[in-house]
Amino acid sequence: MSAAGGSRAIVAALAANLGIAVTKFVAFLLTGSSSMLAESIHSVADSGNQGLLLVGGRRAKRAATPEHPFGYGRERYIYAFIVAIVLFSVGGLFALYEGWHKLQHPEPIDEWQWVPIAVLLAAVAMEGFSFRTAIVESNHVRGGQSWVQFVRHAKAPELPVILLEDLGALIGLVLALIGVSLTLITGDGTWDGLGTVCIGVLLVVIAVVLALETKSLVLGEGATPEAVRRIQAALLADDSVERVIHMRTLHLGPEELLVAAKIAVRHDDTAAEVARAIDAAEVRVREAEPIARVIYLEPDLLRPAAEPATQAASEPATQAAAHAARDGDDLVPPAR
Repeated sequence: MSAAGGSRAIVAALAANLGIAVTKFVAFLLTGSSSMLAESIHSVADSGNQGLLLVGGRRAKRAATPEHPFGYGRERYIYAFIVAIVLFSVGGLFALYEGWHKLQHPEPIDEWQWVPIAVLLAAVAMEGFSFRTAIVESNHVRGGQSWVQFVRHAKAPELPVILLEDLGALIGLVLALIGVSLTLITGDGTWDGLGTVCIGVLLVVIAVVLALETKSLVLGEGATPEAVRRIQAALLADDSVERVIHMRTLHLGPEELLVAAKIAVRHDDTAAEVARAIDAAEVRVREAEPIARVIYLEPDLLRPAAEPATQAASEPATQAAAHAARDGDDLVPPAR
């Protein structure tokens, strides 16, 4: 995902949610509507979430240190997971509590009856602008994937988070609009409480989906099958590499991939020839998959019972390697 595209979507969502939160809270103060209060807290939580995503993106850019030699790219995943927790607790649980309270003590909306309708319609327009921005930015990187596939398989968390938040916000606004309208028509505050409960259930469901998807990224995901095929093809593009015995990949961040592979080289090559073959293979891999920033290649000889090549891209790269590829170092002994 383009970092610039993700930032644009986050900023658009933050601006929209800050404006929406203010207007909703004013409407709550004037009318006492529980749906308006739930939506106000929802927008405040969303604004805080966008702030968290921006902080995570900034912290992920820190340089690697001896204590964290692979850098801080996965902080973006951590902050996205925190977003799911905030949405669940501050947004969803509060709305459920407020809705239950309203159902126990329903109250009609007697004053400023036009205010909640006007505020909700204005919020729909602002939220729609944010959602449109997220869709446009997502289409730049989505390719041929469906929206469900994009949310489930994206390695960068920002756009899927914004998409789900904005979608949930729009559905929540419609639920609030229905609850408030029925309350105004019937004079029964129970409808307002039911709308608030529905908003709470919606936010909890979205938070759980976000938590499940970001948990997988936090644990560590490998490259996509398409990326694995490109890497394997690049390794085998020269006859100095006879076979990929096995390979592991791991995303160190959305735009940084670790590749570790054991490759079969010709049995009669000298150490210098093997070193040159590994250097050339690293160059080919980086050309085929530019986000492959860290590459470890271990040379071996092809034996009759050698382990077949595998695409186990989802497994972390635990195999030690003979060659650290950051700077194109010379061949070093394999770590065992």
